[in-house]
Amino acid sequence: MADSKKLVPLPLSGNTTEQQNSLLMLSLEDALSHGFKEIITQIDRQSVQAVLEVGAMLRLEVSKAVTEVVLRHTKSEKYKDEETSSKCTYPPNYRVQPVEAQVSALRKIFPSLGNCQEKLGRIPLPDEPEGWFAIPRWQALAPTYGEAVEKAIAALAARRKFSNRIAERLGEAYLRQTERARLAEKTIADQQSNNDILVVAAQAGMLYRGSSARRTRAILTINEFALGAFAIACILLTHPERLSASETLMIDCGGDEYSLRGDYTFDRVPLFDYDISGIEFSIYYDDRAWNMWGTPTAFLYKQLQSA
Repeated sequence: MADSKKLVPLPLSGNTTEQQNSLLMLSLEDALSHGFKEIITQIDRQSVQAVLEVGAMLRLEVSKAVTEVVLRHTKSEKYKDEETSSKCTYPPNYRVQPVEAQVSALRKIFPSLGNCQEKLGRIPLPDEPEGWFAIPRWQALAPTYGEAVEKAIAALAARRKFSNRIAERLGEAYLRQTERARLAEKTIADQQSNNDILVVAAQAGMLYRGSSARRTRAILTINEFALGAFAIACILLTHPERLSASETLMIDCGGDEYSLRGDYTFDRVPLFDYDISGIEFSIYYDDRAWNMWGTPTAFLYKQLQSA
């Protein structure tokens, strides 16, 4: 049964370069070499022999310690000045809907959508995500990411007052997903194979309110990724209350990168804003921190059978 399972973080991995791997190996070897030299100055022959006698245990403990230290440093110190205090919250009527209701709404909007493992939405979540969200694979709706975003935005515009400030500028020269978002989406799609609608653990922006998009990207946890315009548009289709009031937390799409001139200089980020004229879809600098904005993110998990 669903409630007999628990979730543990699934680190996002698989896209390191050979150069990064080599440099990391050299760095670790250098650290161990320095550690060895320090140890030799503090122990004698008898002490060394005692350590050698527990060789297997030593390897295990050192390996675990090195892994913990490296992972502790995976959050970057870059862009620390791109954070500002924020007290913005969600609209008071916003609630994460049951996955079944979300899937039903998405199929009414996009009738071509197929399967979904809706039962995943019944598994209790850890603290970081706010809930389970049903988000289609963009490939199930369009041949390119930009076209999928256009389709989702068109669906929003058909249901809400909507202004698109970057209309007809969503091709690959302008808009692209971050590499991390692409890798994470593939991981989830592989986990939930043969499904057009994916069930994703996510938070809708509060966790990183007041942080610039690129600062948020720098401090994501090892199993976390920022959501892009397509995913967020789909969330707004199933949760219209999320953007329904002024002076509440607006949304930047940190899982995407945007080039203002279409020259592949990706230094902007798409945004969803709200005022009395309705929702506005536009862009902003990815290094600007503003108290009114927050980046929605999603989390990767794997299921373990509870004892």
